[in-house]
Amino acid sequence: MAYPEKLLNEDEEIVEHLHPHWLTLVPAVLAFLLICALSGVAIAFLPSGDDNANARHILLLAILVIALVLLVWLTLAPLIRWRSTHYVITTRRVLIRRGVFSHVGRDITLGRISDVAYEQSLWDRIFRSGTLHIESAGENGQETLVNIPGANDVQQALNRLIEADTSRREYPRLPQS
Repeated sequence: MAYPEKLLNEDEEIVEHLHPHWLTLVPAVLAFLLICALSGVAIAFLPSGDDNANARHILLLAILVIALVLLVWLTLAPLIRWRSTHYVITTRRVLIRRGVFSHVGRDITLGRISDVAYEQSLWDRIFRSGTLHIESAGENGQETLVNIPGANDVQQALNRLIEADTSRREYPRLPQS
């Protein structure tokens, strides 16, 4: 899904539009498989026969309701959170948007960013992800972006954009005549 162009300024272009790394969805996939397997086993061990038909239907309904609730909570909710988290880097700022029902957003102009650092564990290096720390001037000093795909590349791109933005502000173009 493309980021809405209406949120950008006239002279602003999107450089990167990221979501957290797909690895954040692995627990949700494992939960899905586990819930399906346990539900199947529970259904297989339900009492059979005409004498227990009413109890069988009640237990089957209970298993299905519990499985559905767990699927929504442990599988669908993380997927929606992942999909609704946006990290957008433009030629002028970093936009961070999170949330489905209640939205949280932060815009950090490149000129206010004082430091960009990343960290990677061995696991992150294997899957080419990492944590990005953006230090900025102001009351909300640091923003930490967890599970960023290609965190090293994103850090380098941000540093290049900050340098270009600094040069643009220090040496503005002369008007063309």
